[in-house]
Amino acid sequence: MPSRKKSAMFASAFFTCICSFVMICVVLATQHWMSSEIRFSGTNSSVTVRLTYGLFSGTCEQFIDAGLQVSERTFQVADNLGNTEAKSMITAIIVILVLSLLSSLLSSGFTCTNAVSNPYQTFLGPTGVYTWNSLCGIFILIAMILFPVNIKESSLSVELARGCFPFLQIHTESSHTYGYSYWIMLLIIFLNIASVIIIYFYDHARYSKKKEQERPIANAPKDVILF
Repeated sequence: MPSRKKSAMFASAFFTCICSFVMICVVLATQHWMSSEIRFSGTNSSVTVRLTYGLFSGTCEQFIDAGLQVSERTFQVADNLGNTEAKSMITAIIVILVLSLLSSLLSSGFTCTNAVSNPYQTFLGPTGVYTWNSLCGIFILIAMILFPVNIKESSLSVELARGCFPFLQIHTESSHTYGYSYWIMLLIIFLNIASVIIIYFYDHARYSKKKEQERPIANAPKDVILF
């Protein structure tokens, strides 16, 4: 059985890993990654489209001239995208988040195992926790970078607006606001860092204690050692 200190430290890391896992599920499930207001000019009037969407679906509203709402509808992101590059990027982000979900799940399993037992394999100990938490954090960071790149380089919001209302003409300007679904990923990174720090303190304390136990033998006189 593990010591109380080890159980407490790994139980704390298990809690942060589970929180990370739940947050990734929230990021995938909620559709508040981006809110965009896009303006188009036509022959006789100007049109404003307001979008709120995530990786899978969203809602769009159409306003004309003085803010009069004309229509509102929901849409599927994949169905509204005609741009192959933008669709591929969204797919890549989903795959990366699924990988981070699996990494977080494995990290939770490793920390739980160490909280209740002493695994024989080295990789099942702190090394495994470091590995899976680091991978999870890296995957989340990549997703946080790819999404804004897709917004800017592939004009994702404009593509989705045109998918909702095909008659839209000349795009004039856009404004974007990142939603809570996007910013939760920053919290996930902090949770992964917290897990690594907790296990590092435990590992460092264990290493220091081991060195302290070895020191009396190293400092003992030769005749005492021989005896």
